[in-house]
Amino acid sequence: MNKTEFVGRVAKRADMTNAEAQRAVQAVLDEIQDALKGGQDVAFAGFGKFSLSHRAERVGVNPQDPSKKVTIPARTVPRFTPGAVLKSEVASGKKK
Repeated sequence: MNKTEFVGRVAKRADMTNAEAQRAVQAVLDEIQDALKGGQDVAFAGFGKFSLSHRAERVGVNPQDPSKKVTIPARTVPRFTPGAVLKSEVASGKKK
């Protein structure tokens, strides 16, 4: 499902126009992004948690020349950890 389809489903479920749903979805995504940029986690009970994960510097292999080693720098990446309810719903295949 892409963002347009998602917005359409939100609009239908929340009984709002597509434009209103688009603004709401974009506001949620912007707030999650801003919180992560500021170093904060975003948690939705039962659904999951958006957080930052640090990847340490490591040595890798150059795919164009496997005999050469390259240093991959440390970086911080966004991460999503699903909550218990979400994992349970997905595992059981239930649809609401």
